[in-house]
Amino acid sequence: MNPQFISRFNMKSPFIKALWISVALHLVLLVGLFAGYSSPLPKPKPTPAKQAGEPIKAVMVDKAKYEQAINKIKRQKSQQADAEKKRIKAAEKRANDAKKRRVREAARIKKLENQRKKKAQEKIIADNAAKSAKAKAAKAEKVRKQKQQEKQAAEKAAATARSKRLKEEAAEKKAEQVRLEKERKRLDIAAKEQAMQDALLAEQMANEMASRNQARHQQVMTEVERYAALIKQSITQRMLSDRSTMAGKSCKLNITLAPSGFVIDVNVAQGDKVVCDAAKIAVGKAGNLPVSKDPEVFKEMRKLAVTVIPEF
Repeated sequence: MNPQFISRFNMKSPFIKALWISVALHLVLLVGLFAGYSSPLPKPKPTPAKQAGEPIKAVMVDKAKYEQAINKIKRQKSQQADAEKKRIKAAEKRANDAKKRRVREAARIKKLENQRKKKAQEKIIADNAAKSAKAKAAKAEKVRKQKQQEKQAAEKAAATARSKRLKEEAAEKKAEQVRLEKERKRLDIAAKEQAMQDALLAEQMANEMASRNQARHQQVMTEVERYAALIKQSITQRMLSDRSTMAGKSCKLNITLAPSGFVIDVNVAQGDKVVCDAAKIAVGKAGNLPVSKDPEVFKEMRKLAVTVIPEF
């Protein structure tokens, strides 16, 4: 007999009273039987024995209730043990899943780091090649200038040898005018080319800025979706689900959040009433929901629509 179960009863309970009355009546019957064998007195009337039998019947009934209570407690303990095993198994599965995710993330980070190192090495090689090409070009330019200087010196010597200084000056003046005109044209062309390059560079910078803004927006929206999934998971984990009344049903909630994750307001947009009521209660249980510390991400998720589907 379970001591904890027996301790719930006291001496003043109806069960204990009936038990003591039954024991006393049994003792009286035993004494009467012994007295009947040792004395010629007439046997006791059956009426008292019948009355004494009534408490015995009550004791048997109470004993059956006691055994039913014991069996019920055993079933409850068995159900609690099964539930604990399921909870431990689910926790172990979540831990294994988290470990696998960490391994995959570490592999991904390592791959990205290797790619970064490879690109850095390629950049170093390209920079060295560019420096080498620049040095060769500078050397070639130096040789060209030297030859040009030698040519100019030869032309100057030939001009000096001319007999008439005026003709030489006129020729030089005319050549200077031609050179200046060519220089002016070259400067005009260079200015136009520079303007075109500046416009092209400005367009490229604008396109790059737009691309970066688009990428940032996409990143922000991805973070919003991730936190929406975390909020949905937090709600479903705390929601009391009943397959018989919630199977195949859902609820869309409009949630307003504070920067700390505190739920300022929650409204039902559409969905099944039973699921929506359970979802709102789960939001209240959660207290603070997960939110991003990034101001741009939080700005997009401050007012969030979440569709809750019960999990069984």
